[in-house]
Amino acid sequence: MEITEDGYSRDDSHPTAPFNDGGEDSFLSSNFLLDTVGEIFLTQNSDGLSWQLVESLNDEKDERWTEIKFSDVYAVEFLGWGLVHGPVLGARECILGHSAQMYRFTVHAVQSSKNLPSLWTPSVYTFGHNNLEICKTWVNQISASLDMESNRPKNLLVLVHPRSGKGNGLGIWEELAPIFYRAKVKTKVIVTQRAGHARDVMTSITNRELSFYDGVVAVGGDGFFNEILNGLLLSRHKASYPPDPGDSIHPVEMELNSTIHNPEFSFPNKQFRIGIIPAGSTDTIAICTTGARDPLTSALQIVLGKRVNLDVAQIVRWKMTPASISEPCVRYAASFAGYGFYGDVIRESEKYRWMGPKRYDYAGTKVFLQLRSYEAELNYLEVESEKENSSPEEEPPETSTKAFRCLPANSDGVSCRANCGVCNTKGVDALVGPSFPLPNSKASRWLTSKGRFISVGAAVISCRNERAPDGLVADAHLSDGFMHLILIKDCPHPHYLWHLIQLTKRGGNPLDFEFVEHHKTPAFTFTSFGEEGVWNVDGELFLAHRLSAQVFRGLVSLFAGGPVA
Repeated sequence: MEITEDGYSRDDSHPTAPFNDGGEDSFLSSNFLLDTVGEIFLTQNSDGLSWQLVESLNDEKDERWTEIKFSDVYAVEFLGWGLVHGPVLGARECILGHSAQMYRFTVHAVQSSKNLPSLWTPSVYTFGHNNLEICKTWVNQISASLDMESNRPKNLLVLVHPRSGKGNGLGIWEELAPIFYRAKVKTKVIVTQRAGHARDVMTSITNRELSFYDGVVAVGGDGFFNEILNGLLLSRHKASYPPDPGDSIHPVEMELNSTIHNPEFSFPNKQFRIGIIPAGSTDTIAICTTGARDPLTSALQIVLGKRVNLDVAQIVRWKMTPASISEPCVRYAASFAGYGFYGDVIRESEKYRWMGPKRYDYAGTKVFLQLRSYEAELNYLEVESEKENSSPEEEPPETSTKAFRCLPANSDGVSCRANCGVCNTKGVDALVGPSFPLPNSKASRWLTSKGRFISVGAAVISCRNERAPDGLVADAHLSDGFMHLILIKDCPHPHYLWHLIQLTKRGGNPLDFEFVEHHKTPAFTFTSFGEEGVWNVDGELFLAHRLSAQVFRGLVSLFAGGPVA
C-alpha cells in the first residue's frame, strides 16, 4: 500500500482488477475514497454492498459497517474523471477535508425517513479510485447484480393527467422522469388531452401492444387511476356478474363480447402491474398502498419493482332510473363506492371544477346543510366468519339489526401493512372468480337492510387520506377479498356531523353509533325507492337506480410496497 501526495492510500497490487479477500461470500473488495466520507474498504456480496472506514479496520471494537442491499439500489453510473471530496470536518459539517481528482462511479439507492418510515428518499454514494479498470469492474458487477432483480420493470406506459389536483401533473412527471432514465426503465409517455382519454387509450390498445409493457403508470389522482383501471378491465376481465337485485339472488352470467381483444391478456395478470404517482386532490389509493402521498416515494417503489395485490370491486348498474330497461353497465372501483351524501357531494362538486380541490369542501358543506335521506333496500352476503360473531344460542333475523353493526370475528383491529399477514393468507383464489361462496353454500346467506339512509358506503380499502388519517375503516385490507359496507341511517344533523368529525380524528370511532351499520361482505345489491340514484365510484359520478357489487380478491397488482407502521 502506497500513500499518495494527496494523503490517501493506493493499492497497486492489482492494477487492473479489484482484489477479493473479503470472506467466502465476498465477490469484490477494494479501497475507495467515498465522497465527503473518506477512505473506505468496500466489499460486495450477493446481497449488496458494505463498507467501513480504513482507519477503523484495525479497531476490533469498531464494528460500524455501512450496508446497502441491492434490493434498495436502483442504479449505478460511471462518472469518469472528476473531483472526489474528502471527509467533512468540523462540528457543523461545513468544512471539507482534502479532495482529489480520480475516476468515479455513483450508486443510487433509497432510504426511508427516520421520522416518517413510509417516506422514501434517494441516497447517492460516489466512490473514487485512481484505477479506471477497477472502477469499471465494480460498475459492471453491480449492474449485473441489479439485472438479477427480476421483478423490476423495463418498459412502462406512462399516462399523465396535466390538470389533475392543482394542475401540476405534468410538472411532477418531469421532475421524476430522470429517476426512470437512471434506472434504465424505458417509458412511453402520453399526456392526456381530455376527460376519458386515458380510458380510451387503455381500451383501444391491443393486447399484443400491452404485453410489451411491464405495467402502466398513472400520474394523477384517484379518478384518473379509475379511468385506467376501467380501460384495462372492461374488455379483459371475464367473470359472472353479481346478482341483479330485481331477481332472485344468484350470479348472472355475462355475455362475452365478440369484440374483446385477444384472450391471451386477461386479469388477474401476474406480470402486469399498475403504478400511481399521486398528483390529485385526495390520492387515497397512493396513501393506502405506499403509506405516503409523496410522488417521489411512489416513483422509487415503481423502479424498484415493489408489488402489492389489490382487491377490486365490480359495480354493475342494472337500471339508471325506475323506468329504464334492465341492462348491465359495469364499472370497477379500487377504493370506494358511495351513495346518498357521497353521491350528492360528487355531483355538486362538478359545478365548481374551476375551484380545484377546494370544490369538495364547498360542495360537502353545501350538501350537509341541505342533508337528505333516501329510502333504499340493500342485500348483503353474510359469510361464515361474520356469523361466528353472533351468539351460538341466538339466531339472527333476516333483516339486519344492531347485532350486525360490529366487526366480524376475523377483524382483529390490525391495520394493513407491508407484507400483511391477512393479505398474504391464501384464501379463495381470485384467479378463479369472485371471492364469495356459492349462494346455496352453508357458509353464506343473504341478509337485508331496508329503510331511509343518509349515506351508503362500500370501502374496498381503508380509504385513508390526509383528512381522514385512519380512513373510513381503519382495519380494512388491500387484498382480503372483502369490502366494508357502511350504512348511515336517517339521523339528526348533529349526530351525522359527529360521525364525520370522528372520521377526521386519528383513533376516532366513526362506526360506533346506533345509526351506523357496518358489514364486512364480499357482495351486496342495492335498490333505490326514489326517482334517481347518484353514486360516487372512486371519485367519479355514476347514476344507478338498481345496482350490485362484488369483490375480486387481488384482481390487480400495483407497483407499491404497502404502508409501513
